[in-house]
Amino acid sequence: MGEDRGIISIRVKNRVARVITEALQPPITVALLLLLSPALEPGFPGTVWFGAVAVLFVCVLPLAAVVLLVRLGKVTDHHVSDRRQRAPVLAMTVVSLLAGLAVLLAINAPYSVIVVVLAIVGGVVVLAVISLFWKISGHAGAIALTTAITVLILGVQWLPLLVLIPAVGWSRVVLRAHTVAQVVAGALVGGGVTAGLWWLLREVLVRMA
Repeated sequence: MGEDRGIISIRVKNRVARVITEALQPPITVALLLLLSPALEPGFPGTVWFGAVAVLFVCVLPLAAVVLLVRLGKVTDHHVSDRRQRAPVLAMTVVSLLAGLAVLLAINAPYSVIVVVLAIVGGVVVLAVISLFWKISGHAGAIALTTAITVLILGVQWLPLLVLIPAVGWSRVVLRAHTVAQVVAGALVGGGVTAGLWWLLREVLVRMA
């Protein structure tokens, strides 16, 4: 009886971890951040469509390309679990990001959207370099940058969102997709490097405006 309960507990834990991993995967969390990004400037929510344009290039097109590669047998799964497959996928993502950045500049998108995209470019480049040697967690990086920047945009009353960082990290470890160190490193890159770059760029653009 005790053994059966243990098996059920493991299955429930894995199921919960799977739900968290899928519900809070990078394309979803980053898309929500991009849609929110124009909120820093007047005109929101009427300007949310600029965020939607960014979502197309930052999230939708890269994810569609990964799904296509999965179907062609070039990539193992949509999470790109095999570290050896990550560098070219991340490079492709950077190309899409830069194309999106060019489009956003051409249509005079709010600086707040531009800044988020630039910060994401920086974060993806760091993740791509590290992924050449080590399987750092992109899930942890994405949720950390999303929650950190969201709190900076909306205020300290949104601090409880930060609990999503350990939740996502836990799910990746439970599913044996990453080690604790890889999850912590991903969160530090997302919440530290990428969010820090966002803050720095925002300060520079505000002073230049």
